[in-house]
Amino acid sequence: MKVSGEWSVVTAIVHYSPLTTHYSPENMSALEAKLRAMGYSIPPPFKFPNPNRTGCVVVGSIVFVSGHGRDLPSLLNVKHAGKVGRDLTIEEGYATARAVALSMLASLKQELGDLDRIKRIVRLFGMVNVAPGFDRMPQVIDGASDFFYELLGPQNGQHARSAVGLAELPHGIPVEINGEFELR
Repeated sequence: MKVSGEWSVVTAIVHYSPLTTHYSPENMSALEAKLRAMGYSIPPPFKFPNPNRTGCVVVGSIVFVSGHGRDLPSLLNVKHAGKVGRDLTIEEGYATARAVALSMLASLKQELGDLDRIKRIVRLFGMVNVAPGFDRMPQVIDGASDFFYELLGPQNGQHARSAVGLAELPHGIPVEINGEFELR
């Protein structure tokens, strides 16, 4: 229950139906509970450095997620700078792309309030900061694709995707990803 912009604690009985959101004891969304079961938690959302842009924009039933890749959560094998094929292995690039996906979820939660509003992922556009001659960008961006496929399931996690290699990315980050999600 929301009162004057603040949440208050209320006791409620939730009756199960296929349309009812399932709540865990911590009062998190079903998607957040699944994320926790996968061994992750939502990090703080990235703070965009300029007020002319934001993490997400909702247009109708589609939410457009800006490019993410800076200030990532510190997870195993995640690198915050460097070129894949020189400074990062494919496995480290994959882990970094997975962390970028988690960062995208943080912005989605900030924008939507409840991750259970996400129906499906529509598309990802992945950019990889690559050393000359490196051409295995799809394997790197699979870190994000596999993450969303596991989180949302085969029907709602399968998506259109591009994976491109670039000579440079902002601030030397190894991976940047943007995308679109359909809302319920």
